[in-house]
Amino acid sequence: MAETFTWGELDRDGALEEAASKVDSRAQFLRKAAVGSGVFLGAGALVGALPGRAEGATPASDVAILNFALTLEFLEAEFYTLATRNAKFQGKPGQFARVVGAHERAHVAFLKSALGSAAVAKPKFDFKGTTDAVGPFVDTAIVLEDAGVSAYAGQGPLLKTKAIVAAALSIHSVEARHAAWIRDIKGGGGAPAPAPRAFDKAATKAQILAAVKGTGFIVG
Repeated sequence: MAETFTWGELDRDGALEEAASKVDSRAQFLRKAAVGSGVFLGAGALVGALPGRAEGATPASDVAILNFALTLEFLEAEFYTLATRNAKFQGKPGQFARVVGAHERAHVAFLKSALGSAAVAKPKFDFKGTTDAVGPFVDTAIVLEDAGVSAYAGQGPLLKTKAIVAAALSIHSVEARHAAWIRDIKGGGGAPAPAPRAFDKAATKAQILAAVKGTGFIVG
């Protein structure tokens, strides 16, 4: 089994594609937006500004983008949860798994609460042993975090609701910190630098979906 997984190995049965294309214009969207102050840093202020409590206030395209983000966050949250549960990593990898896992679960909680009944269901996952040993875990985490950064960068400018843009940006910057942190942990000769370039490319939804096609990570 290869230690490094690419996005080309994700979503064999189209679960992510289905989530990304889901659009729900019902007034239920964001009706349950109020979340506890501990869900994630700044969540109370951001959610308080979201417009979903009004009938038809949130464009259906924004709902689809948030569901796309939610599916990616489900994937990351489950990956780190299993890593801390199964592998009992020590040192820097263990600290990363615990801290980032908490962040990703907070992102999931926030997006689910914001979407309310419009939220997609959590898929089932099989991470093919990448959460069982440090090497595969670190390599896969690099791929996941880099993809998360490019996905938020690509979809953020397409959001039409100002408050939702602010929420997405607050998550995007955290995902970028994760990407730099895990690259630094990788270390060693030939490892990717934490900040290898002055500008990062954003990825469109179609590019992310094309990259994840054929995965064995999402199984149902």
